[in-house]
Amino acid sequence: MLPALDDHNRAFWTAGADGQLRVPFCTRCGVWVVPLAAECPDCDGVLESRAVCGRGTVFTYTVNHQPFNPAVPVPYVIAIVELEEQTDLRIASNIVDCEPDSVRIGLLVEVRFERQEVGDESVYMPVFAPRVD
Repeated sequence: MLPALDDHNRAFWTAGADGQLRVPFCTRCGVWVVPLAAECPDCDGVLESRAVCGRGTVFTYTVNHQPFNPAVPVPYVIAIVELEEQTDLRIASNIVDCEPDSVRIGLLVEVRFERQEVGDESVYMPVFAPRVD
């Protein structure tokens, strides 16, 4: 499912064009905010889009074997990835470029982007692949 772009989420969904994962950051209290929001849920401060390193750890995951969408081959991994910048900074994504049975909690991953079209705009879906350090 592709997002409907608006003023609050456009920076996140289009940032992958330059290979950067950008996440809202509160300029008042200094926390990263996900899910995307219009203002900081902790202090109502202004959020600005800032680049993160794009590295993280698989916090939890599931392997989906049900073909809900015929365009998406099964099995595929849906994961919650905790980003390095902040404890509890987590995003839901897919794990790619590996066998589903090789994914585990604690797996080190890094962001990749899959370009999709939404109307007349391109969005860059962040997905994660195992890190090769």
